[in-house]
Amino acid sequence: MSEQKPRKAKQFWPSAKRLVGLLAPYKFALTMVFLMNIAAVVLSVWAPKVTGKAMDVIFSGAISGRMPAGVSKEQTIADLRAAGQDRFADMAAAMDLRPGEGIDFAHLRDLILMILALYVFSSLFLWAQGAVLNRLCLRTVFQLRERVEAKLHRLPLHYYDSRQRGDVMSRTTNNIDNVQQALQQALSQIFNALITLVGIIAMMFVISWQLALVALLSIPLTALAMGVVGTRSQRQFAAQWKATGEVNGQVEEAFSGHEMALIFGRTDELHREFDERNSRLAVAAGKAQFLANSMHPLMQFISYLSYVAIAVFGGLRVASGHMTLGDATAFIQYSRQFNQPLGELAGMMQMVQSGVASAERIFELLDAEEEVADVRDDAASASEKPTGQVEFRDVSFSYTDEPLIQDLNLRVAPGQTAAIVGPTGAGKTTLVNLLMRFYDVDEGAIFLDGRDIRTLKRATLRSQVGMVLQDAVLFEGTIMENIRYGRLDATDDEVIAAATATYVDRFVHALPDGYNTVVDQDGGALSAGERQLITIARAFLSQPTILVLDEATSAVDTRTEVLVQQAMHALRAQRTSFVIAHRLSTIRDADVILVMESGQIVEQGTHDELLKRRGAYYALHQSQFANT
Repeated sequence: MSEQKPRKAKQFWPSAKRLVGLLAPYKFALTMVFLMNIAAVVLSVWAPKVTGKAMDVIFSGAISGRMPAGVSKEQTIADLRAAGQDRFADMAAAMDLRPGEGIDFAHLRDLILMILALYVFSSLFLWAQGAVLNRLCLRTVFQLRERVEAKLHRLPLHYYDSRQRGDVMSRTTNNIDNVQQALQQALSQIFNALITLVGIIAMMFVISWQLALVALLSIPLTALAMGVVGTRSQRQFAAQWKATGEVNGQVEEAFSGHEMALIFGRTDELHREFDERNSRLAVAAGKAQFLANSMHPLMQFISYLSYVAIAVFGGLRVASGHMTLGDATAFIQYSRQFNQPLGELAGMMQMVQSGVASAERIFELLDAEEEVADVRDDAASASEKPTGQVEFRDVSFSYTDEPLIQDLNLRVAPGQTAAIVGPTGAGKTTLVNLLMRFYDVDEGAIFLDGRDIRTLKRATLRSQVGMVLQDAVLFEGTIMENIRYGRLDATDDEVIAAATATYVDRFVHALPDGYNTVVDQDGGALSAGERQLITIARAFLSQPTILVLDEATSAVDTRTEVLVQQAMHALRAQRTSFVIAHRLSTIRDADVILVMESGQIVEQGTHDELLKRRGAYYALHQSQFANT
């Protein structure tokens, strides 16, 4: 079942909501994390209150030990007032005075053990919730990677044609890594900070609602700072990740086109272009980091203001006897803890802003328009293997508003070889892209054995087509594995048979490890002709009904071209073949030659027939062989 297409993320809050929505399948685990966070916070928030009680035990005991035994607390207070020490009398009234007894060390021991137990169990709950949340986030990102990978295979070819590969790679690697970091670190701290904030506020009101109101004055200041700085930071992080994609694209292009840059002396231009994009990245990143890093000193300044206000008003309340020294100590500790989660929330804004900006780019990819859905008729995939009759009927197509192919008609019989020639931009490769359904026609239809290819599943259609492209694409692995890529269930003997038929076997035995020689994507030490022969062997092994050869000999020398031509001749045997070529010498024996200009077939016939007509094909032939 196809996934319902989600709304595109264009702003921070919709993107953040959608990012958090990725965790929806793990509601039970999130509930456990939430409950463990609450337990950890309750224990850690209660500890300062107990610490205040311990402080009262010490202070009251120290004062009581200096008083004569046998005198009541009330009498002691009365004596102090009679002596004119009203302020000290007010303080003593708030204490648990026991004249002559001193410090109750047994009670103090119990309180200290209780404080230790509270912090130990609070830490254990925090550790447990962190472990659960870490697994949850890793699983979420794992599934996000799977969704992105699946999406990449459902995107049409024009999506990749219209974007730099480096930018697409940045979305699928850097941005996902950044989202993972944001989920793992920011989510846990935000949970804990918010719950801690609520718990601390509650305890501050329990101790003194007057001082609590003073402490809460820092919240609007913090919200204002986060709102002003955070909004600007979000825009800069979005610009930073966009610039990162542009830099990655530039690096990828510079790397893949390094030889051309050296040949044409364009390295200075590449350096300048890279410097421009790198400068834009540095500026955007610098602004984003500056704004994000401004949050911490702002929060510290607000924290200091709050601390000074609480210390002054708290001291006055202790002196007036409205609260004990222990409660004042506990409240000051709460005030420090109160600003800590505020600071953490502010500090997390940098990571959250960056993570949401990355998530926006990932969601843009996930929301991109996909290929037209495949047919659901299972009978289509169960049809008999086609014989290879191909017909283009009144086909029109354009990449943009400017028409490329109009009202094209073509019929190729089973087993025939159709060669397609013409100037660059005539529509030769487009014709093959339409046959493979990399693009769908705008008007008309393409038929395979009398059946509209749009009624076939793409996998069914493409499984009957073998392609050999101008650029020999190899994958990192052995030569055996690269050939077997054409049919994964092929045996070693079948792979070697295909290699022998396409002349790969001739040079493989000269390699150190034969068929087990490892090559990289660029083919390693293999020549261009050897790489091309491997791709021909791959196509041969797939046993296609229809064969597409797109400029398969343009990158090889004349001597190697003879081998490649012989290999392609063996490959084309009893198959319907489409050969796109600039070298007319490679298509003399084609059953039909199609001459294309501006998306139209202007001439059609055999090599000899077309030469006799002295038309477009004759002009092409003369331009290549006039001086031979």
